[in-house]
Amino acid sequence: HSYYVFTFSVGYSAVALNHVIDFKEKKQEIVKPVSPSELFPSLPIVQGTSKRIKVLTRLTLVVSDPSHCNLLRSTSANIRLYDIIAVFPKTEKLFHIACTTLDVDLVCINVTEKLPFYFRRPPVNMAIDRGICFELLYTPAIKDSTMRRYTISNAISLMQICKGKNIVISSAAERPLELRGPYDVANLGLLFGLSESEAKAAVSTNCRATILHGETRKSACGVVYTVKKPRKAEEEETTLPACKKVKTQV
Repeated sequence: HSYYVFTFSVGYSAVALNHVIDFKEKKQEIVKPVSPSELFPSLPIVQGTSKRIKVLTRLTLVVSDPSHCNLLRSTSANIRLYDIIAVFPKTEKLFHIACTTLDVDLVCINVTEKLPFYFRRPPVNMAIDRGICFELLYTPAIKDSTMRRYTISNAISLMQICKGKNIVISSAAERPLELRGPYDVANLGLLFGLSESEAKAAVSTNCRATILHGETRKSACGVVYTVKKPRKAEEEETTLPACKKVKTQV
């Protein structure tokens, strides 16, 4: 509980409880997320506001074989109960599948070792068009110098393709000392190849967009908007009153 109190004391207003399933370790089933009210009977107030902490539930699937993706394609009732769905693809083929077909909110990028494949523009652009964000973790970069090099190198490789769009920087912190404030994280984003505005978005607007994407996925609804189509000159002439037609032709 002290971890979440500390989270909001450094400037955050929401946090996600992450449930990780790695199929490589053993066969696992997706269980219902634990309700935050069961873990925290009394949530603290966000510093400087009158609002309470917003605690979200997140499911992260580590996939190393195409068969692992079948679970995400199923209509599992438990999957829909999570606020955020993330996938951590281990191969180029799985990365392509995650970007183009899987119904997820986040695609996790490996930051603890050298990437086994190169990012390619088509799947990355497809993910961006679908509203999916790419997640970079910063905790490994502050814990180990070797992982710091991998984090920066892999992040820059991604930025060269996505041009800084749809990036989310997360902590994956397990202890309060591993957590950094949003301004510090934005500064880390500059090392990852992000511009100042892109780094700020990676800890604010892109995070909100991910939550909204998850809400849309859960409800199976979208937002419909209309755009007024500009009429051509000849169309305008045919719709003008006769008196105005005469004036325009004089």
